[in-house]
Amino acid sequence: MKSKKPLSDKKLEAFEATRNIGTELLASVRQMKDGKGRVVLSPVISARKKSGMSQAEFAGLLGVSVRTLQEWEQGRRQPSGAAKTLIGIAERRPEVLKEAAV
Repeated sequence: MKSKKPLSDKKLEAFEATRNIGTELLASVRQMKDGKGRVVLSPVISARKKSGMSQAEFAGLLGVSVRTLQEWEQGRRQPSGAAKTLIGIAERRPEVLKEAAV
């Protein structure tokens, strides 16, 4: 399915009717077993892990709740403003963020 436009209900039903979810899942499991899968971390998770901080520590440094940080990490919400800038710094230069935390 190449189009990024939302499908109408009728087209979506037609598309779903042609799928075999069991076969798709089995193929995915086989790919993972063969080492062909890959884990993609969000930039927020990557920055936090590079900084070596827990979610609570990282959230505190950014001045947000742990729940907000989790929302960002899971892609349900996006950071904005200063938080986005600090996350970018943590991604590129985690040692700078560690210094700021002291």
